[in-house]
Amino acid sequence: MDLFKTFLIFAVTAVAEIVGCYLPYLWLQQGRSAWLLVPAAASLALFAWLLSLHPSAAGRVYAAYGGVYIGVAVVWLMLVDKVQPTATDWIGVSVSLCGMAIIMFGPRAA
Repeated sequence: MDLFKTFLIFAVTAVAEIVGCYLPYLWLQQGRSAWLLVPAAASLALFAWLLSLHPSAAGRVYAAYGGVYIGVAVVWLMLVDKVQPTATDWIGVSVSLCGMAIIMFGPRAA
């Protein structure tokens, strides 16, 4: 799987996971409708399905996905929570994306 496609699937997967967790948060913490649990469950199902699209071993995919998740979560912080990320937030994102690239694209023993 090429770099762009892998990153894109990981990014969409992260959004699905965040939405699936954010909607119950709105219900539990902000008193919104319990009906938000329906799209939350669908979003988490989408999240699980998207992770299954990668041909690598599941543990490797989950580890690498975590790096992209960190980046998407910081963008979510900025766009949805309206909190400006700090320089150290962006440094952490950079480090995690480097880790993701090493895990997903590093050489493998035959």
